Amino acid sequence: MPFRGAGLFLAAAPVGSGDTKELGRLQCVTRFVTRFVTLAAAFSSCHVWERSPCVPLSSYTQPPGPPLPWGRAKERTSCLEKEPFGGYVLAGSPGILNNHGFQVQQQQQRRLSLHEYLSMGLLKEAGISVPHGVVANTPDEAYKIAKEIGSKDIVVKAQVLAGGRGKGTFEGGLKGGVKIVFSPEEAKAVSSQMIGKKLFTKQTGEKGRICNQVFICERRYPRREYYFAITMERSFQGPVLIGSSQGGVNIEDVAAENPEAIIKEPIDIVEGIKKEQAVRLAQKMGFPPNLVDEAAENMIKLYNLFLKYDATMIEINPMVEDASGVVMCMDAKINFDSNSAYRQKKIFDMQDWTQEDQRDKDAAKADLNYIGLDGNIGCLVNGAGLAMATMDIIKLHGGTPANFLDVGGGATAQQVTEAFKLITSDKKVLAILVNIFGGIMRCDVIAQGIITAVKDLELKVPIVVRLQGTRVDDAKALITASGLKILACDDLDEAAKMVVKLSEIVSLAKQAHVDVKFQLPI
Repeated sequence: MPFRGAGLFLAAAPVGSGDTKELGRLQCVTRFVTRFVTLAAAFSSCHVWERSPCVPLSSYTQPPGPPLPWGRAKERTSCLEKEPFGGYVLAGSPGILNNHGFQVQQQQQRRLSLHEYLSMGLLKEAGISVPHGVVANTPDEAYKIAKEIGSKDIVVKAQVLAGGRGKGTFEGGLKGGVKIVFSPEEAKAVSSQMIGKKLFTKQTGEKGRICNQVFICERRYPRREYYFAITMERSFQGPVLIGSSQGGVNIEDVAAENPEAIIKEPIDIVEGIKKEQAVRLAQKMGFPPNLVDEAAENMIKLYNLFLKYDATMIEINPMVEDASGVVMCMDAKINFDSNSAYRQKKIFDMQDWTQEDQRDKDAAKADLNYIGLDGNIGCLVNGAGLAMATMDIIKLHGGTPANFLDVGGGATAQQVTEAFKLITSDKKVLAILVNIFGGIMRCDVIAQGIITAVKDLELKVPIVVRLQGTRVDDAKALITASGLKILACDDLDEAAKMVVKLSEIVSLAKQAHVDVKFQLPI
């Protein structure tokens, strides 16, 4: 007999008792069915919007012990760990100067980054000393540029939007994304092993990042290397200068092992940077007395650049004292506030979409705020704060969000449909939670988008919907009239429990090779 409930249809094919492999499968199915019955019994006040009156599927018994007040969870559940230097990092890792190390899931960074050669170009325009270099798109161009530079020592840098290039590995076996060569011929040979290949670093993970260009620049000989950055930091309620006397490729290790070596100088956003602040930081970083003023001038120019282009982070690693006695920025990483796209068109026109996930491109095209995560529960929410709270409560109940998706306050039904396309393009998604608090956003618009998405995309994954606010009754009427079975919860906590349990059912079914289909049409 098939099991039915809340639009769920479970079918288990018969297996032969004489086949050991099939017997093992049968045992797995048995365990799945037992688990399924347990989970199904936990369906709480959630109900299905149907043509018939809404009736709870079953009662739910609260776990023993007093409930935890909001914000008092026994372990950290936030899926988005703020990076000290702007954007978001892999929150389960130290990150750049991040000594938190919370065990939460990996997610993509949410801001515009430019390639190194473009960032260096912005520094040069601002009057900041940088090594001479030109970008090459082919090995032949690399050869030509290296010959024109005319230096005995040339540096070939892979242009990928990820840190840790120096310690990365290319598909094909080449070690390191930053190589020193000694002739144009060698520059061409090394470039041929980089261009068109993926580079794998700690930050890229298993997917890697494609290298389409290399930056060919002259080699400089630093006497000392320093670390310098500007970022927005909540604890200082504004921008902060960050410096260290220990620059170079191992700055993350320095931050983890010797946090006292990291110096911070907050900037008053109204008064702006003062010369004495930059001088003080340069002195603490250990610049020689004769170079303190020059270093401070570079810091001021970098801060003005930070403001001019609405940056969220500028990282110079390393800032060096050159052998010729000049303060120079050897590398530059700049991130920009995505909300400034309307007035920073020059910057955003430089974005390299080949470095982005396809879903990020689709989200940008649909004007949706999307970040792909590594969980299996899709989320569609209006408002960034509510979206983060939704992900937190999913984590609190043992689930893992598959994405951050904020449709905003003025989304159309078409945008909601596009949002569902984004969510379901991730094959890891086993269930979807829609959480809408309609203030500016109208619930009936969301409802129409859900209906269109379910029909156009032929969705088979379970959908839990929590709608509150503007035109919520109209939204319920639309879904009821559509003839779709959608699990509805008025309470966010119950909705989170429901979607987590549904994802567990689907996951168990896949492990047991049982065909589970959530038949949404009545």
